[in-house]
Amino acid sequence: MNLLDACLISTQSTRHSLPGLLAALSRNEVEAFPGLRPHQRPAWHMFLVQLGALALAAASADTLPEDEAAWRDLLLRLTDGDAAAWALTAPDDRPAFLQPAAPPGLKWSRVETPDALDMIITSKNHDLKQAVARHAAPEDWIFALVSLQTMEGYGGAGNQGIARMNGGSSSRPMLGFAPMQSDGGGPDVSGWWRRDVLRLLALRQAGKDAVHGTLGGPALIWTLPWPEGRKLALHELDPWFIESCRRIRLIQEGDGLVALRTTSKEARIDAKDAKGVTGDPWAPVSMDNNPRSLTLGDGDFTYARLCELLFEGGWKRPPLADPGEGESAGVIVAEAFARGNSKTEGFKSRVVPVPGSARRRFGQPDLGALAQDQISEIKIFDSALRNGLALVAADGSREKLDKNKAKYRARARDARDRFDRAADAMFFEALWERAAAQGDEREAAMRRFVTRLFHAARDAFELALPGIPCATILRPRAEARGRQAFEAAIRRGHGHGGNTRFDFLFTTEGRLNDDAA
Repeated sequence: MNLLDACLISTQSTRHSLPGLLAALSRNEVEAFPGLRPHQRPAWHMFLVQLGALALAAASADTLPEDEAAWRDLLLRLTDGDAAAWALTAPDDRPAFLQPAAPPGLKWSRVETPDALDMIITSKNHDLKQAVARHAAPEDWIFALVSLQTMEGYGGAGNQGIARMNGGSSSRPMLGFAPMQSDGGGPDVSGWWRRDVLRLLALRQAGKDAVHGTLGGPALIWTLPWPEGRKLALHELDPWFIESCRRIRLIQEGDGLVALRTTSKEARIDAKDAKGVTGDPWAPVSMDNNPRSLTLGDGDFTYARLCELLFEGGWKRPPLADPGEGESAGVIVAEAFARGNSKTEGFKSRVVPVPGSARRRFGQPDLGALAQDQISEIKIFDSALRNGLALVAADGSREKLDKNKAKYRARARDARDRFDRAADAMFFEALWERAAAQGDEREAAMRRFVTRLFHAARDAFELALPGIPCATILRPRAEARGRQAFEAAIRRGHGHGGNTRFDFLFTTEGRLNDDAA
């Protein structure tokens, strides 16, 4: 079961060894990994990119070999000719694939299935069932190892997390730009890998990543000795190092594999003070006086957060999320675990199509300004929805509302969430349209977006009305006043939203303009 020779990794058409897979990626032949679970995609992509770039950099090469033998030689160079370091099993005192050599005297526990080894932590085993892969193939263990060793956080005493996140309960986010599949779907697997590897090599040649480590320093962490209680110095490692944060050993039993795991007193890498700023080319880093990598927390990749990350609204866009030069369409891929204290809040994934016209504008500041205009427009409708429904909940009494705004505004929460989801769904398509337009066409694009927002907000308002608690005898008055407050807030909105202009939604008499709304 040596990854250098055994064809263990399946793609859409066949199985490959690890060097065979890298060669197939180089030839643009890989479309999918059928055995890969969705949450494992970011870890697997980043691993393959880091591995390919490290192998080429070590050989001072800048082109992608298309034959398996060449990649095999490159991978062997990374382990100083030690082929056993690419095997799934090896004696405990020797490194195996993503499994550091173990010192004697450790107490091990068994892990029967790869999904039980993986990093998923679920609430009462409800969300994603654990320990069900009883007839696992070797590639299931490969994917689980990559996921665990390069993405895991702190899991309790002795269960250390990776260096590339801001604390043990944080996330290792992946924010990248990828070529689009020919059918207009998600990322092109081979094209994405090729692009990222070549861009990393270009960055290395430009010397832009040396500040985060030592070029040519140790990179495959599982090949290094791991004495108990000793940490590796972050600054001595190659910026693209591939982690192995846990003590794991695979052993063969019959025709299958099981895992053994144990704890460690210290984290593998001394990186606490780095706060996740390790040179990870997919990780957004804050631009304030306290640099740190992104923590997704219990949130998601909403339009507002993506705008912050992509258009440098307080965050430095990672190098592999920069679309770069080119005319072809692509996709922004944003993925991470929303993590908490020894739990996950779920795997978050968002893929945003980017047309070629918008891709060319990423380096221009007006794209970020247009995004902020749209966010301001959304806020105005959200505020109108909140105020209108809160007034209904207060029986139409402004005095009653003023005495307990928090209580009555809470009644609008579900409607505001519904509206926000609708705004999120239309946000980026509208942004690309507005960015591509000029002059009067840009004004027309703004009006189309605002009109769609109005319809979404009004629908959310009307759907919420029957569920808003209100005294029966006062409901007609409350609903009438709520609608008036909703529309009045929108009329006032153009005076508070910067460049937004909503006058076209209303007639000169202040009534809704049927042609626009």
